[in-house]
Amino acid sequence: METNSPESGKTKGKAFVEYVINRLSSDNAFGARLRRADNRATEYQSWEYLVKWCDIEKPWERLPFALVAAALAKAKPKANGYLGIGKGISHCYDDKQNSDAAKAKLRRLLACNSIEDAVHVLRPLLSLVQSKGVPLDYGKLLDELQWFGTYGEKQKLRWANEFFERRDEYDSNNVQS
Repeated sequence: METNSPESGKTKGKAFVEYVINRLSSDNAFGARLRRADNRATEYQSWEYLVKWCDIEKPWERLPFALVAAALAKAKPKANGYLGIGKGISHCYDDKQNSDAAKAKLRRLLACNSIEDAVHVLRPLLSLVQSKGVPLDYGKLLDELQWFGTYGEKQKLRWANEFFERRDEYDSNNVQS
């Protein structure tokens, strides 16, 4: 399976997210197995699908794929979103609340020093983002997590930058009822 071809212009993360979203629309068993990927006791049920995309023997490779796969299976989005995780967190809270809760969640993510810790912190954050209907770019997040071990500090700086840039095109496109 070609996952990162120059012709397609897709990163491995974007290709994986596209694959999962497309397959979720027609395969309920696939979705059920991927939903179990974020629980250590049942994660093995998703390995048959993850092994095509990463080395499941390496937790620093497997855990990001399992996290994103489970999040997608739970959210069942029609398409990948366009906001990074930093901006996604900021959009979960109203500015009138001074975003103290959002800042606390971001700080906890920025304090992570390993991929295992980052995945642990991201699980509830992804549930929050999904519950608020924020259009998260799962492919970008997966790509960032794949490089977290090597460029963790750089990823954290990007997440902080996204968060503090605050609202832009999402607000102009988001109609409040």
